[in-house]
Amino acid sequence: MTKKPIFLNVKDHSVSGEEFHLMHNSELDMLETKPQPSEMNLPAYYKSEDYISHTDANRNVFEKIYHFVKRIALKRKLKLINSFSLKGKTLLDVGCGTGDFLKIAKDNNWKVFGIEPNENARVISNLKTNNCVFDTIQLSKFKKGTFDVITLWHVLEHLPKLQEHISIFESLLKSNGRLVIAVPNFKSYDAQYYKDSWAAYDVPRHLWHFSQNAISKLVEKENMKVVKRLPMIFDAYYVSLLSEKYKKGFMNPIKAFWIGLRSNIKAKRSGEFSSLIYIIKKNEKQI
Repeated sequence: MTKKPIFLNVKDHSVSGEEFHLMHNSELDMLETKPQPSEMNLPAYYKSEDYISHTDANRNVFEKIYHFVKRIALKRKLKLINSFSLKGKTLLDVGCGTGDFLKIAKDNNWKVFGIEPNENARVISNLKTNNCVFDTIQLSKFKKGTFDVITLWHVLEHLPKLQEHISIFESLLKSNGRLVIAVPNFKSYDAQYYKDSWAAYDVPRHLWHFSQNAISKLVEKENMKVVKRLPMIFDAYYVSLLSEKYKKGFMNPIKAFWIGLRSNIKAKRSGEFSSLIYIIKKNEKQI
């Protein structure tokens, strides 16, 4: 078996300070974090007050920016799922955090369910959604073909059993449903600029680091296809702001804005945005 080459060595800037390797998988054109923590040890790497997707913290300028951008993003996410021509409005949000997307969808007549492994975040999200959020074990309890839309907003990169989970999502989708996956793109300009300081590597919480080719190949294995790609424009600025902190020890909003702007300008030509949303459908069955 051919040994995967080391693409980059990256430090865990958020919690442990440990160093991890990013190994290039040439077959799928993606990076894999090595060594990967065991499923038993992985939750320890999320134990940080700075991991704001598991809280509603609003303590400083960075967190205020995060929540400002999140409010805009929530409206765009809702507009996206409302744009699908579907008969039903049953939504599953995997890795739903504190439940804000589920709440806005529920308030707009979607029947919502969420999956969230973090207990604290699950408690917060259940208060917002009338107890519609469950631990990961619930994934195996849903009936096949239950959901019109399944969303993973910066979640796929966290899932240890990558291909197995994609297969589960395919089985839970209705025949004409949509799987929506948003992930960082390691081929973006801001990733290339910041290298080992790029915040979206976020090792070891991010176990996988995707290219556009990788997402297409992974879903094709489960008889699905990418039908549309959409840019997440704000991510280039947000990620660059945090990357500046990792690179220099302090946030530099002006420099971060410049790098984020350059990344988005270059991506208009190349398509390699800092993060991308993939709209995925099941392939039509041959008769």
